[in-house]
Amino acid sequence: MELEVRHLRALCAIADAGSLHRAARQLGVSQPTLSTQLSRIEQALGGPLFVRERTGCRPTPLGRSVLGRARPLLADMSTLVREARAAAAGGESRLRVGSTASRALAGWLRRLRRPGLEPTLQMDVSANALLRRVTEGQLDVAFVHEVEGSALNVPEGLRLRVLVEREPQFVMLPADHPAATRPVVRLADLADDRWMVDPTVDGEWDGVHRMLRAVGLNPRVLHGDYHTAASLVATGEVVTVCQPSSQSRPDMAVRRLYGDPIGVRLLLAARTRAELDAVFPALEEAYWEVARQSTAYREWLEGAGIRMLPRRPLTGGGTDRVEFVRAR
Repeated sequence: MELEVRHLRALCAIADAGSLHRAARQLGVSQPTLSTQLSRIEQALGGPLFVRERTGCRPTPLGRSVLGRARPLLADMSTLVREARAAAAGGESRLRVGSTASRALAGWLRRLRRPGLEPTLQMDVSANALLRRVTEGQLDVAFVHEVEGSALNVPEGLRLRVLVEREPQFVMLPADHPAATRPVVRLADLADDRWMVDPTVDGEWDGVHRMLRAVGLNPRVLHGDYHTAASLVATGEVVTVCQPSSQSRPDMAVRRLYGDPIGVRLLLAARTRAELDAVFPALEEAYWEVARQSTAYREWLEGAGIRMLPRRPLTGGGTDRVEFVRAR
């Protein structure tokens, strides 16, 4: 059997997912099919690539060696296809952007768009899935958030730059809620409310659960996405955590939580520093633009003494950018 790109993609999926079951679901195949494919790959390469355990799979030394060569090959193949398609389309380059939900997206994409460059967007509630797509060459950059206490599974070799080290999460509640009359809400004021959480967002349920448990609360919890949560908040059914850049409306209020008990780190990911440099300034400018538009977040930032502008010229090469790379 000769190895093909799909085989390498399957190996990377197994390694990233940590189990055949989860990898098969991501690849859209059955677990027996993926297990058979893995056995054939291992036979072709002359040894086991993964140790199968009750809790999942982990790479063997041979597996780590193969994965270390497979990931760059997948990225190079994706680049080849992208550049060929751009050439066939008359030379227009496409920047493939991935992101979790953010109000800064519209401004970021607008700033990135210019003659000869058209950004495309892939949204996903899973930051981990977006990071894998960057590593595999399916995306050029990804803007993701990491919930405090729930570290992301960052693939090896991926370069990251921090946009905001800790963004506090606020609460969205009905406009006629008694707690909405105050600029800062205590969790105890929401003890009798139903909460809505999106369990598909990496780390969100764990973060909210830890926050509530820390003050002795065990409220009723509904599961739903951001849009459903906003609709139910407006009708008085639930309260939910939200990004601080969210804006109040006549039927719902966005308020700071006392003590800022839950936060996220905002990260931009790419395979190279050059890719980060090309898009980070536009993201930074777009983020602070929406931060200024939110009354609650603007007041929080001013109270914390944080400037709502980039701390250097957008074209500058300042040294205050927080950047790191996942070591191999």
